[in-house]
Amino acid sequence: MPSNSRSLCSRITAFVAAWAICAPLAHAGQVAADSAMQLRERYIALADELEHSTIQKGLLVQSVESSRAPRGDAYAVVNYPFATVAAAFTSPATLCETLILHLNVQYCRAMVSDRREVLSTAVGRKVNQPLEDTYRIAFAFKVAASDADFMRVELAAGKGPLGTANYLIAVELIALDAGRSFMHIRYSYTQGFLARLATSVYFATSGRDKVGFTLIEGVGDDPPHLVGGTRGALERNTMRYYLAYDAYLHTLANPAPQRFEDSVERWFDETERFARQLREVKRDDYILMKRGQYLRQQTAQ
Repeated sequence: MPSNSRSLCSRITAFVAAWAICAPLAHAGQVAADSAMQLRERYIALADELEHSTIQKGLLVQSVESSRAPRGDAYAVVNYPFATVAAAFTSPATLCETLILHLNVQYCRAMVSDRREVLSTAVGRKVNQPLEDTYRIAFAFKVAASDADFMRVELAAGKGPLGTANYLIAVELIALDAGRSFMHIRYSYTQGFLARLATSVYFATSGRDKVGFTLIEGVGDDPPHLVGGTRGALERNTMRYYLAYDAYLHTLANPAPQRFEDSVERWFDETERFARQLREVKRDDYILMKRGQYLRQQTAQ
């Protein structure tokens, strides 16, 4: 342990058990350093794919299919300084400003519950709904790591709709140079029997033609095709979260009253670049819906 850390411990307490206080601090710092190194190694490993991405240069979306624990990941080189991005997304209120842009998020309010910072959200259909008709999910907010060149913020929820659980939306960030950062967004959850049943029915009916971003090689005479099913849904949702972060950053310099309006327009316009995967509603309908939902979340509990 460095001498300044030992000095800090000696000033805090003279008890022999002082290690119980200082050891976790050192451990947390080591975990952050290891996570930063892992993300930097991931950036190096993905450098060629990022450069030649078929989605957009500097952006990749990946997915892992699992009957119980599906997961989506977005990796992006963002043209913003590390400090700018880190300052924006270590604020619970800011995260609500981004989450409400997602088509299915109808409400988000930052609050303190049992001494923990929480994002109280409501998710539902792709049309405006009364809050009593939505699913309420409380995400615990945590800044897991924050230092000069690495940040990790987590939103975690134990329970979700239809037997889903263990939701995690995590954002990791490292600095690349003075004006660029590398961002990783993880979206994952677990699902029980009811959720798996509902998912299988959805993909056999209204969701059967929906696709994601990963190109799958064809078998035999079948041509390559975009991934569908659970992986496609994961990739669509992960992309929507990424575009929400991107929209907020893009409008960050705008005056506060105009920022949300501009970010709503930016989010929709960016989703239209991927209309095959993301188009669900008309532009005017989306903007009108989000204006109303944003106004509602300023007052409704």
